[in-house]
This record gives sequence, C-alpha cells and structure tokens, in this order.
Amino acid sequence: MNLVRTWLSGRWTVPGASGLLILASFASEHALGYPLWGDVLMIAAAVVAGAPVVSKAWRALTARVVGIDLLVSVAVIGAVLIQNYWEAAAVTFLFAVGHALETATLNRTRSALAELIAVAPDTAVVLRAGGQVEVPAQEVVTGETVLVKNGAKVPVDGVVIGGTGALDEASITGESIPVEKVAGDDVFAGTVSTGGFLQVRATGVGADTTLARIIHRVEEAQDARAKTQAFMDRFSAWYTPAIIVLAVVLGLVTRDLVLALTLLVIACPGALVISIPVSIVAGIGRGAKDGILIKGGEFLETSARIDAVALDKTGTLTQGRPRLTDVVPLVPELSEDDVLRLAARAEAGSEHPLARPVLDAAAERGMPSPGLPEETHPVPGQGVVAVVDGRRVAVGNLALLTAEGGLAEGGLAEVERTGARVAALAADGRTPMIVAVDGRPVGIVAVADTVRADASEMVRRLHAAGVRKVVMLTGDVEPVARSVGAQVGIDEVRAGLLPEDKLEAVADLQKQGYTVAMVGDGVNDAPALATADIGVAMGAAGTGVAIETADIALMKDDLLKLPQAFSLARRTVSTMRQNIAIALVTVATLMLGVVLGGVTMAIGMLVHEASVLLVIVNAMRLLRRREDPPARTRRHESEQDRTAPEREKVAA
Repeated sequence: MNLVRTWLSGRWTVPGASGLLILASFASEHALGYPLWGDVLMIAAAVVAGAPVVSKAWRALTARVVGIDLLVSVAVIGAVLIQNYWEAAAVTFLFAVGHALETATLNRTRSALAELIAVAPDTAVVLRAGGQVEVPAQEVVTGETVLVKNGAKVPVDGVVIGGTGALDEASITGESIPVEKVAGDDVFAGTVSTGGFLQVRATGVGADTTLARIIHRVEEAQDARAKTQAFMDRFSAWYTPAIIVLAVVLGLVTRDLVLALTLLVIACPGALVISIPVSIVAGIGRGAKDGILIKGGEFLETSARIDAVALDKTGTLTQGRPRLTDVVPLVPELSEDDVLRLAARAEAGSEHPLARPVLDAAAERGMPSPGLPEETHPVPGQGVVAVVDGRRVAVGNLALLTAEGGLAEGGLAEVERTGARVAALAADGRTPMIVAVDGRPVGIVAVADTVRADASEMVRRLHAAGVRKVVMLTGDVEPVARSVGAQVGIDEVRAGLLPEDKLEAVADLQKQGYTVAMVGDGVNDAPALATADIGVAMGAAGTGVAIETADIALMKDDLLKLPQAFSLARRTVSTMRQNIAIALVTVATLMLGVVLGGVTMAIGMLVHEASVLLVIVNAMRLLRRREDPPARTRRHESEQDRTAPEREKVAA
C-alpha cells in the first residue's frame, strides 16, 4: 500500500498515466478498429497530463503572472477544440515528462545542500552526573563535555580537552585528508572521527554551529538572484505576452489556427528561464562541497570579472608568527649557540614582541630554559637591555648599540661592518637584532614572518585564472614587504599602510578600471574589504561572523582555495552564457521551422523539452570536481607551511 501511495505521489505518475492512455488509444484505433475509443483515450491522455499545467497557469494568472504554462494551456485547449487530439496529448505528455526530468536533475544540482544536511549529527554522547548519556544533538548545553568515538560524527562545535584522534573535515573545509586533533584544537559539528577518542568541550550547539551557518548560507545563496537572472525574469514577463499577441496576429493574418497554436508551443522560453538559476545553484553547490561559500548569484557573477586581487601580507601571504631565521656571530670566540644563548637570556624577562621567536628557537635547539636575568630594562623602539651574570647584554637595533657605547671598543669601522650586516638581513625581509655585551657587538639574531609555502603557487594560479594584477597591501616596512613580494611574485607592493590607506588603495585600483577582490582578516582590513567589489575571508570555519558577512568565505585557511573560487565563478558564468545561447538558438530554429513548414506542435514540444534538459545537463557539469594537485600530509598549518629547509634551519 505504501508503495502504491509513493508511486501515485511521485514525479512520474502523471507522465506514466498519460503515456499508458496514449498507447491504449493507438491500440484501440489501429489494432482493435475502434477509432471513437481511440479519440476518447487520446483526450483522456491530454486531460491527465494537461490538468496540472492548466491549474498552474490559472494560479499564475490570478497572481497577474503570464508564464510558460499559459502558452502550453492555450495551445492544448485549442488543439482539442479543432479535434487535433494527438497533438494535444503529445504536447502535454512531453511537457509532463520534461517537468519530471527537470525536477530530478534540478534536485541533483542541489545535492550539495542535501549532503550538508545529511552530515548533521542527530545524537551526542555527553558526560552527565559522572556517566555517559546519549541525548539529541540540539539538547547539548554549551560547556558540557561531549565524547567523540571512532567512526562517530562530532555533534557540536567545540575545543578538544582530552584525548587524541583524527577527523574527516571534508564537510566543512572540503579537505579530504583527515586532520589530527589534540588538546586545544577546534572541532566542528558534522565532521567524522576516523580514529582515536576525543573529549570535547561544547562551544557551539544547534543553530550556533559552523555547519548550521554553512547550511543557512548555502540555502540563501542558491535562492539569491544574479543580475543576469533578474534581467531574464523581466524579459520573460514581457516575452510571454508578446508571443501570445504574435500568435493571435499570425492566426488572424494567415487564418491558420494550427500554425498559431504551434507558435505558442515552440516559443516557450523554458530553457531560457531556467538557464541562469540552474547554473547558479550548481556553481554554488560545487563551491560548498569544496569549502568555498559564495554569498549568492550576484557575487558569483562579480567574482567572474575579478581582474585585480589585493592581499594583506601578515597572516595571508605569511604565517603571521615570526620565527628565528639567522644567528650570525660577529666575534670568533662565540659560536651561533653562544650568541643565541645570550639573546635568549636577555629576552627571558622581556615583553618585546620579538622575544618569543628567540626563546622558541633556543628551546628547539635543546638549550635549557633560560632563567630570568638579574635586571631587565626595556628600551621602547630600540630593544631590551639586561644584566646577565653580571654582564650588560643588549639586544636591539643600531640605535641601541650606539646608546650602549658601541663606538667605544671597536670604533666606527666595527659599527659600520655591523650596520652592513644588519642592512643585508633587512633587505632580505628579516628583522635583525644586534646582540652586544658590555657595549661590544658580538652577534646578530634575525627573525622573520616566514612566507607560506603555497603563496607563490597561489599567485601563479590567480594569473592563470585571469587575474591581471596581484597587489600586496601591508602596514609593514618597505624592505620587508618588497622581499616578501619578490619571493611570492606579487605584481605591486604597497607598504606602510594604515587601514584607511588600504581602503584608498582598493579605491585607486577601482578607479584604474579593475574589478577588485580584497583578501584580509576582517578586522583591520574591514574598510578595504567593504570597499572592494568582493570581500574574501580566509579560514572562516572558526569565525561565524566571516561566514555571515563575507562575499566569499574560504572555510579552510588554504591559499589555493582563492584561485579555485575565481576559476569556479568564471566556469559558472561561462556555463550561464552557453545555456542562454542554447535556449535562443533552439527557439529561433523552431520559429524558422514553423514559418518554413514541417514543425508540428508535438515536434516543437519535443525539441523544447530536449533543450531544457540540455541546459540542465550542461549546468550539472559544474558539479564535477576538478582535481587539485596532490595535497601534502600535515597536522597543522604552522607545520604545513614551514618548508623542510626552514625547519632544518631553525633546528640546526
């Protein structure tokens, strides 16, 4: 019984019943010799398939909308009145089959949203009153401890507070390689454990999870209208009444009612109307699967026109975490380790922002944790001076060396040599700090915010994707910015910028005729992000605000997602144009066929439905994943983006 109900309410019920009646009509007339019953069954086939169409056309008319269904309804009713029963049945049957196929394929284009909803967990195992309790996922309370076992879905957003494991985060970031998780790491609802056991403190539940925000954003984006789609809607609103008027005029002039009714059928702009939304739905769905959230059709179209990309340096092109890169002894009696040890002792009691990379490097080289110096004297803008084992150790710039009496022993020549080494390191994008003992320079330590390994490849792919200019906008000093720009292959570097300067830089690019995308952290870059044609937030999985406000949100902190997003936008817009061309050529060809003769209502409807399906199938090509180069295995971004030579240099 349930199977019967399912079939009766299915999308194939109407075309199936109509098709059986058509076959019965042919059998009655040609095999059994009952032409009257043949006509009755043919009319019944037309009524079964045509009733939903007429009903929809009537509802549209009451809402003052003249659509495709009205054209088909008028043509079918006219065909019945002139006793052209086969044409009426064939048109409605083909229209019903086409509608069922459209529904099936359109549902396929929305598969990304269905898959996102499917990964949402239903239950959670929480610790309550010292025991494990299974509860609905939405009933977990923020702050509770949730247990995630091997093979289970993570039911909440949270932070790992115990255990280790690996999670498949493809549903959130599009990354196919499981990510290892340890205490302190963030986890997201909908990800799946592939091994281990995790204790997670819930920080986001129900509608407050990253997965819920993604689903909400994709729902809105797939329903949002692009500018081209809005134009097509306005065009159809005028086109359909114009076709009805044209058919009436043609019928009156030629006195050929069949010709007029045929024109109504073949002029249906179905493929034209569906060409834009089906492409947008497929494109946004593909992006969602790859961890690229695009806010809507309008932003998809704009992204396809991007020809200039402005990038922040710190945290985007670079790690955003300075590391020790060089240790240079200036006197023969001290080794690199000796110089680093002195610098670490002096920096141990310092709040200097570059103290941490020095201390971390000393720890990585196996040096014992330095004790606090006897005295510590920060010198704003210059460095730090400390008393270590009774000796005065200074770590800072040339101004600090001079203040410490660096001219006393070595004289001007030694200071000039030191200055030359400092200048060379600065030209390479490093921040050098002189280490002086009792006023004498004994070494140099240099730190740098290291360039991310994928940065240069990202710039190359942006250019390959049609971006003409890649610009770095940074508040850093000119030498460091120039060095990073040269390593990465940036086309233009603008350094020493305040947030309002970045806004002016984006506006200047727009005045030059560029369509600009700005990539930043959404805080100090907020003015520039708002001014740009497209604002892009990277690593948005842990930032709910970025998901809601950015025009494009890249869920994973992966630079290569940026050119992938623009390539997807260009492919989508290209598909939209192809679909429009298919629709227009089909209608023009059919109209020519009607004028020259030979195109009947049934043939016209068959070609019309074929064009609709061709448009949908063409859009569905967007759902295919384009394979990226093999991903590198890694645990965290900090380890991923540090190249092997850099790791060896730090550890040496």
